[in-house]
Amino acid sequence: MTARGRTRIVERRSDPPLVLRPTPEAVHLVGGTAGPLGGDDLALDVEVGPGARLTVRTVAASLVYPGTGPSRLAVTARVDRGGHLDWAPEPTVAIAGCDHEASASIDLAEDATLRWSEQLVLGRSGEAGGRVRSTLWADLAGSPLLRHALDVGGDAPDGPAITAGARAIGNLLVVGPEAAPLDREAQSPERAVLDLAGGGALVTVVGGSACASTS
Repeated sequence: MTARGRTRIVERRSDPPLVLRPTPEAVHLVGGTAGPLGGDDLALDVEVGPGARLTVRTVAASLVYPGTGPSRLAVTARVDRGGHLDWAPEPTVAIAGCDHEASASIDLAEDATLRWSEQLVLGRSGEAGGRVRSTLWADLAGSPLLRHALDVGGDAPDGPAITAGARAIGNLLVVGPEAAPLDREAQSPERAVLDLAGGGALVTVVGGSACASTS
């Protein structure tokens, strides 16, 4: 953050297929090539400084393709005191035959805030979805806040306690004042709100297509 209270990017480095493009409103992840592709091992590190605010978006859905082995994407985010991170990419589509591992690890300072949205769609229209194993871990002020794992698609087991056959899964993790007004009355088999012991909430939605809203 500058002396005038404005957020500015002090370092930006990227290589295809994850290319970073800043705009006045957000930093966009642009697919420089197709992928993730089986065999890719990708990593993205995000750091938000004290009092700064960062919005991250993508310009289109990400298609995960099969290949010579599993594909991997690891995102690490750190948000310093008074900082805010708003992460909401377009859905990830797991194409039939893919084997994908996705992990997100978020480290929040004591008064940092967060809005982290993830959407997964199993397969394109008319096809079965590939296998996806994902984890979402968050720490607040050095203590564990959330440990969330998902293993779906492909030959992964399914049932009423997992996705009940739904093709789309959305998660929204909110830490800070935005967690208070979340609608907790609209609980259903397709939507659940979990209040976290350390503060904040996790909203999970399942459906037949991309989850347009997890709020």
